[in-house]
Amino acid sequence: MADSKCMTLGYWNIRGLGQSIRLMLKYTGTEFNNVQYDERNGGSWFDDKEKLGLDFPNLPYLIDGDVKITQSFAILRYIGRKHNLSAKSEKEMAYLGMLEHVAMDFRNGFVMFVYNKKDFEEKRDGYVKTAKESVQRFSDYLGDKQWFNGSEMTYVDFFLYEILDHHRLFEKGFLDHVPNIQALMERFEARPAIKAYMESDEFMKEPINASFSGWPGGKHQ
Repeated sequence: MADSKCMTLGYWNIRGLGQSIRLMLKYTGTEFNNVQYDERNGGSWFDDKEKLGLDFPNLPYLIDGDVKITQSFAILRYIGRKHNLSAKSEKEMAYLGMLEHVAMDFRNGFVMFVYNKKDFEEKRDGYVKTAKESVQRFSDYLGDKQWFNGSEMTYVDFFLYEILDHHRLFEKGFLDHVPNIQALMERFEARPAIKAYMESDEFMKEPINASFSGWPGGKHQ
């Protein structure tokens, strides 16, 4: 039974856009109801969507008392502000805003590719080449910093970790040309709360995408 005193996160029963939020909630020690809708029929989501009090019903959604929001980065920013994982200055806010959009553009390119089953195999090599060029940009931006915003983690690191993990699961050796990104991924996974979550039965390893995509990234359990 859902705990009405906890936050509620609603998303499909895939990693998709929900996993970075789950990771962040676990990292911050936040108790939450993890509501997962079956992506193969969507029935329960369509039953719920107009009953939750969401101004713009969509998945993922987050409900925290009287705060009821949708859109991935709005949710990540909200959690980030509550747990000191956000910008500390106007300049940092500007750069994090830029990273949000670049990261989402990168993810959207991947989504457009994997959900186009018709040309999936023919376009795979071309997509991987282009995606590696994008990751090189992220690598150049990261440089010798610990995290994308500097010495401290922010909500953007959670989103970028997740989409980069999708890519290295999709293509073996995908990050071999960017050792600083590989090191960031290792630092992220080594954080005690993240490590414990990833080793628990709660952690969702797969599927990454919906079952009707060209690459679900695994099978439903």
